[in-house]
Amino acid sequence: MKKLLLASAIATLSVSTVQAAPTVYGKAFVTANYVNAELDRQSMDLPNDAIYVNEDNDSVQVSSHSSRLGFKGSEAITANTEVIYQLEYGIKIDDSGSDNIGFKSRDTYLGLNNEKFGQFRFGRNYSVSDYINNVTVNEGYWDNIGASSLGDSNTLTEALTLTDGERINNSIVWIAPKYNDLPVELALQYGADESFVSDSDDRDSGFGASLMFDPGTGFTAGIGYDKDMSISDGGEILRGSASVDLGKYMAYPVTLGALYQQVDFDDSNDEEKGLVVSAEMGLTNFARPASVYLQYDKTENLAGLGGNDSDQIVLGGKYEFKDNMIAHAYIGKNSADLENGLLVVRNYDDNTISEVDARGDADVFAIGGGLEYKF
Repeated sequence: MKKLLLASAIATLSVSTVQAAPTVYGKAFVTANYVNAELDRQSMDLPNDAIYVNEDNDSVQVSSHSSRLGFKGSEAITANTEVIYQLEYGIKIDDSGSDNIGFKSRDTYLGLNNEKFGQFRFGRNYSVSDYINNVTVNEGYWDNIGASSLGDSNTLTEALTLTDGERINNSIVWIAPKYNDLPVELALQYGADESFVSDSDDRDSGFGASLMFDPGTGFTAGIGYDKDMSISDGGEILRGSASVDLGKYMAYPVTLGALYQQVDFDDSNDEEKGLVVSAEMGLTNFARPASVYLQYDKTENLAGLGGNDSDQIVLGGKYEFKDNMIAHAYIGKNSADLENGLLVVRNYDDNTISEVDARGDADVFAIGGGLEYKF
């Protein structure tokens, strides 16, 4: 009898272990790009703007884009509640980054999911304002709204496009449960400032909210808000977007999207205003799924600096050898008029970062392609 009970216990433990096993996932995305970056600047460091500098850098770059490795899973603790977890890390495929960092934490959290009360995530979570991101289609080098690639932050093109949400340390995200099958998803977030301060009013804790509407008919719309979380010196992000899959309504396999955003920086009098318009068309004359896309980004008052404006346009395409093996190709250009402010630019010769206090014009041209492998 004891042997039978022991065998049953071992079998039960083995089943539980299998049920609790995490899912391992990730992707490797590597591109090769020809990049030409020009900065025609007038120095603001000396009286009377006495120095004029024209920089013209070009290089061939092998780059990793949002490559990652992750572990996620769940395990029931009651009939209606389960523990959920995710550990996700960014990986550089081409090198270890300027700081020799092999892994960088992405969305990592431990939480609970309840059928009645919704989902709670505690840890390092992306700003919920980025949940409203149903419009951007750029891939590879031109996926430059925000700095999501390990070691690729602070490049010139990222300084020349609209502000994006960031991952928030010490944060809580609540995703509301579905109510009567309504096609909306509500998410709220709190980012805790854990500093010890004499006056609680000095804390810089932030919060955010997003609401996404997706009835499954090919039309989606969303609105998101972020206060004192993604902007290091404080500020607000307000974003709205909409997209429509025309293939759901007529014989045109085209998806159109538009996103508008305003950012109010606490340390600036000028609001950054950003617009993204995109179109992606499926190609039917290929044996496997393929598409071409066009995306236009326009930003006024970059980083809250009046008179710093940019326009970016990218044409690209994708081809799926398999569902998890995707080839990419693209060509694009970003042109900016800069009247004032501190730019962060990359020296493409030795991959170091330099700060340039300047006004003038900036132009970045890049053409390239790569392979994305998902697992």
